[in-house]
Amino acid sequence: MHYSGVGKINAAIKTLEIIKDYSPSLIINYGTAGSLNKKLKGLVEATRFLQRDMDATPLGFKIGQTPFDDIGEINFGNTGYSCGTGDSFVTQTPKLKTDLVDMEAYAIAKICYIKDVKFKCFKYISDNADAGASEEWVENISMGKKLFIEKIKNSMVN
Repeated sequence: MHYSGVGKINAAIKTLEIIKDYSPSLIINYGTAGSLNKKLKGLVEATRFLQRDMDATPLGFKIGQTPFDDIGEINFGNTGYSCGTGDSFVTQTPKLKTDLVDMEAYAIAKICYIKDVKFKCFKYISDNADAGASEEWVENISMGKKLFIEKIKNSMVN
């Protein structure tokens, strides 16, 4: 188990180190996320990843589209939720609409995609990505750990 640190750059660096040092066939990410889909609670799986803070729209690109990069939305299956990753803690609805918002998953997903490593991502819904998000996050940050451990144990048995 490795701690990536907060944000896309830290997550990217740690993911590359793990791939270089261990050559895994699968990387599993666990962390917290804000929910833009008010129906979501508890531990959820994200399978679609977008970069919510990439904004080159003045140059004619779509929100979330990295200029001159063929990799946009990254999909590791279609049964989970969409996650918009950016280097900001979300307290209001972002321009790019997704189910969840976090600060690391897109970076990890993109490196796994490029390096041909399977990727699973589980996020505990810590807040509603609104004006009360920072207080909710502090209250809820530790609650998802047990759910994630159980999820991993169950997946090893099944």
